[in-house]
Amino acid sequence: MNDNVAPFLIPQTHTIRQAMEQLEKTEEKIVFVVDEESRLIGSLTDGDIRRWILSDGDLKAQVLHICNRKSYVVEEGFRTEQVRANMLNGNFGCVPVINPSREIVQLLFWKEMFQGGDAIKAKRRLNLPVVIMAGGQGTRLAPFTSVLPKPLIPVGDRTVIEIIIDQFLPYGLDRFYLSINYKSKILKSFFEELAPSYSVTYLEEKEPRGTAGSLRALYSSTPENLIVTNCDIVIQSDYAELVSFHTDNNYDLTLVASLKDYHIPYGVCELEKGGSLARITEKPQYSFLVNTGMYVVRRDRLGLIPEQTRCDMTEFIEQIKRVGGRIGVFPIGENAWIDTGEWTEYRKALNSLGRLGTRGIIE
Repeated sequence: MNDNVAPFLIPQTHTIRQAMEQLEKTEEKIVFVVDEESRLIGSLTDGDIRRWILSDGDLKAQVLHICNRKSYVVEEGFRTEQVRANMLNGNFGCVPVINPSREIVQLLFWKEMFQGGDAIKAKRRLNLPVVIMAGGQGTRLAPFTSVLPKPLIPVGDRTVIEIIIDQFLPYGLDRFYLSINYKSKILKSFFEELAPSYSVTYLEEKEPRGTAGSLRALYSSTPENLIVTNCDIVIQSDYAELVSFHTDNNYDLTLVASLKDYHIPYGVCELEKGGSLARITEKPQYSFLVNTGMYVVRRDRLGLIPEQTRCDMTEFIEQIKRVGGRIGVFPIGENAWIDTGEWTEYRKALNSLGRLGTRGIIE
């Protein structure tokens, strides 16, 4: 077995929660489930886990229950050209090589199979605008935001908004709308000096319109879509999968939700009627799906936002539901959401985003 194989193997007895943690450490977002003899059982991707979460599956369940037992594999002595063709057709970023005992002896990665050509696996191209809500005062990041607008807070040698935009560029997304209000002149001057290759159009608010109000200016009667994101979050996920999830399920709005774990460091008392103790659960862990602040929205639904008054995203979502619209939830792992919007999280983000501030686009 090659040294690069072990990080991609997960025992069949491990939980889906453990698989999520392991997946977040792999560039290809895939692991391979093996039995006690290290024989391949199947593959597991973040998409498999997403479908499990949406079906209300238990994260404590074993990976054996949801892995893909028909994943594409090749045997030793494979023909390289044939494997390349299959990787292109199936959009496979990683293919296991197995021996007669079904043990994985090697992993074939895209960047190795296509050296000299497209060494980095291309992202699926998208064609829709991106709206960045950049008009807030960012009071949680004072005193930085007493001087700078929140999108220009430095991370490494770049700004948060540059790092956010860099996540979209590999998908061919190059039309950006910036909703601006607080210190808008500084933000506009920054992009004028930057002179980027992508287009930036401003949605200027004379008065703060809430977290959704400025989107009303982009209303269109056609059911095309746009991506909306806050200016203080970085989502490290496949945006093509997000958009496909939204369109394939015919949602009016899809929100990206991150799994968050909360550990209670005490014994939690559960009571029966009358106040008697039913049981004590020692140091329990609870998992929730938390709204990250990124959405895909149908533009014809933006007409539900009032033209002049303030409107927050929560109100907009409730209005869509009131008229019978469909709201989707796209789950991602906890470490796929980086929040820079308040000091505690900003300090954490420096560790993971600092390298991006220097390197640029996440591969």
